[in-house]
Amino acid sequence: MRICLPNKGSNRKAGEISAFENNVGEIEYEKNRVVSDDTSAFFSQEVDEDMKKIIEGSHAIAEAVKLSMPKVIAAYPITPQTHIIEKLAEMVAGGELDAEYMTVESEHSAMAACIGAQATGVRTFTATCSAGMAYMWELLYCAAGMRLPIVMGVANRALSAPLNIWNDWSDSMGARDSGWIQLYCETAQEAFDTILQAYRIAEHHNVLLPVMVCIDGFWLSHVYEPVNVLEEQDFVKPYQAPEIDVDSDEGFKRIKIVLDPKQPISMGEYATPQYYQEFKEAQQIAMLNAKLAIKEIHDEFAKKYGRSYGNGLIETYNMDNAKYAIVTMGSVCGTIKHLIENEKIKDVGLIRIKSFRPFPTSELQKALERIESFGVFEKVCSPGLGGVVFNEVKAKTNKPGASFIGGLGGRDVTLDNVRKMFDLIRIKDENIHWI
Repeated sequence: MRICLPNKGSNRKAGEISAFENNVGEIEYEKNRVVSDDTSAFFSQEVDEDMKKIIEGSHAIAEAVKLSMPKVIAAYPITPQTHIIEKLAEMVAGGELDAEYMTVESEHSAMAACIGAQATGVRTFTATCSAGMAYMWELLYCAAGMRLPIVMGVANRALSAPLNIWNDWSDSMGARDSGWIQLYCETAQEAFDTILQAYRIAEHHNVLLPVMVCIDGFWLSHVYEPVNVLEEQDFVKPYQAPEIDVDSDEGFKRIKIVLDPKQPISMGEYATPQYYQEFKEAQQIAMLNAKLAIKEIHDEFAKKYGRSYGNGLIETYNMDNAKYAIVTMGSVCGTIKHLIENEKIKDVGLIRIKSFRPFPTSELQKALERIESFGVFEKVCSPGLGGVVFNEVKAKTNKPGASFIGGLGGRDVTLDNVRKMFDLIRIKDENIHWI
């Protein structure tokens, strides 16, 4: 067992933890020391006094899903997301979660089941990664085009060939134009909190789009961290299907947008060239609306529970007096923060993108306006173009920037790697570097 604790930049009070395994296989905290079979993992951190459990990132997602009260969970296992749906299966079987748990024959079927269930007016959840996401590709576009507020956990993993089960962002980045909101998390606590927010964002009346909550496979999905797991919550209310006003023989009346034989409607209908484009324009408007919804819901959550992640779209760290910046996403941000803090680096700051879709254009421009140069580190490459995230960031600023591609297929990103990137940013390098 390896226990990794979040960095000191989190909103936690003084105190250390130890871990032990209880009679149901969960890892919980006890007294004031860290316990692990890997002595290199020993280091003290600040934690909340009301911390409930030390659990892996996958189980943090499952705990938040349980609190969100979905009525249909469609499950097909694929490493490294399997622990999410395994934990949910345990919750359903044990009576902790009142939901229909569907063990389907493929990821394509998992998304089809969520689409069908959500269209009938119930809240849904599924999880996937890598080849599983590729297999449900067609239906990702269907879910977004039908404006169904499905929430899906993604334990990001590389795509083959060659076959690789470890982490990079190839899967979700390939789906960046599918119409799904994409939120990337740094810690297990953030994954828990983001699931709760994701349901509110997806179901917002000005949004109505599906949401991916992305965590780095293994680096976060299988790593144990202290997570404040709420025993109950009133942040996510029971699901209410969206409603619209329609013209009828009796005048305008309000109806629910659900598949119901008593009130027949069509969803995902055939669209000729005269109409198809308007549907895509409506999705774009909804995605822009999502930026405001993400910020508002994030701020409401922060006020209620005392945990925040920038403004919900981006988070900045050590940027007050920085001349240079590194831009990235996900769990690698903990490594970068650790280096900055321990080596007392003042001239380089971190800009963490939490929301890749919708893309935080104005927020990034503001964060970059005072710096001299920047670099983007990412765990994905678009062959023939280079860094996906880099090219989207570079398109929004005229500041010199370097592209760093690394961590592919689960390769470790070391402190020396981060130091090298900082040095190249300082000399205003503008090349592509493989880290």
